Amino acid sequence: MRSKLLIFGLCLSIVLTIVAVAADLRAPAQVTAGTGFSIASGGSGEATFYLIGPSEVVKRKVQLGADIQVQPDEVERAGSYTALVCSSECSATKFYVHAAEGMRRLSFIVHPSRVPVKSPNAISAVAFVFDKFRNLVLAPETIDFHVTPKDGKEISQGRQTQNGLAWIRLTSATQEGATKLGASIGNSSEQRVVQQVASEACNLRIKSAGWEKRQLWIQTDPVRDCSGNAVPDGTVVSFTKTDSSGKTTVDAPIKRGIARVQMPISGNARITVASGVVTGNELDVAGGR
Repeated sequence: MRSKLLIFGLCLSIVLTIVAVAADLRAPAQVTAGTGFSIASGGSGEATFYLIGPSEVVKRKVQLGADIQVQPDEVERAGSYTALVCSSECSATKFYVHAAEGMRRLSFIVHPSRVPVKSPNAISAVAFVFDKFRNLVLAPETIDFHVTPKDGKEISQGRQTQNGLAWIRLTSATQEGATKLGASIGNSSEQRVVQQVASEACNLRIKSAGWEKRQLWIQTDPVRDCSGNAVPDGTVVSFTKTDSSGKTTVDAPIKRGIARVQMPISGNARITVASGVVTGNELDVAGGR
């Protein structure tokens, strides 16, 4: 009985020695996403195969000494992968999966969505390039940017990506209105709209609208910027009155292009108007007249 156990132990040791032979895995250094391939293995016997990628782990039984087939859907994510085979010992190899060729997709970001006219480098547009598996394409690609101002001709410019993205900066137009910004590569295109609005008020002017029970109605001329664009309703205009009772400031939003307030007057008064950093003319009035 003892001799049989010794013989069995010797045989088991020989088997384990065979299984423990290094698998000597050999994988391609680079692989394209979504493309099947094989990993050569050395040694003999059954082993467990592991494929560790950026987003998942694959595990199955394989025979050492035969090529290990990696399926296309197991390498759809770009990045670094590690392949291992383990029996009594483990052997590993690494390879890199690059973005797939062919169809491209874009993600297009434009900031801001609303901008004053004539603002230097105020608009930023960034485009990201992805393959069909949503992997960022790190290899250089050319993106065409398109800008179409309101009532203007389209302007286009090509930019090469760096690490998967390309960008441009733009100065807003001189006239208010919607400007279309687009980016395209191959059959993929995206479009965004930037609303360009009037900038700060320019040549701000006030005029007296009339008296009512010693209350003076005051309103501005139509408020426009220096390019002639109407300043948006809701923009605050500040009226300041200085008379014998002291100084009083009243804020009024622009409505239908003008700002209008009612102020009591005590004796002679001087009224000024301002919006943001812009000041307007002065108006001298006598109380009750």
